[in-house]
Amino acid sequence: MLIVKVVKPLVSTNRIPDFEHKHLQVVLDGSTKKVAVDAVGAKPGDWCICVSSSAAREAAGSKSYPSDLTIVGIIDHWEPDPPKPSSSAPAVTPQPAAKPAGGASS
Repeated sequence: MLIVKVVKPLVSTNRIPDFEHKHLQVVLDGSTKKVAVDAVGAKPGDWCICVSSSAAREAAGSKSYPSDLTIVGIIDHWEPDPPKPSSSAPAVTPQPAAKPAGGASS
């Protein structure tokens, strides 16, 4: 199973008869966009659970269904991990203030 975010609906009016009237959604899997059959009525912005392979075909309606990714659940609450800071930027370490030369104070 995958956790994906629904980006937007995908409208395809010219398609094979086996797709019937199933809705298609563009989903984001990490940084990759994919198309999933929507078996549950997800909306853009929803975090969802998807299944793939033969489970996707069966979840979409039949083992002969032409799908390799199907949305099977909408997640009620999900906070993805925050992005990790990039390691390419050098860490900045504060330096102590420099003391005047000679030790004299004014």
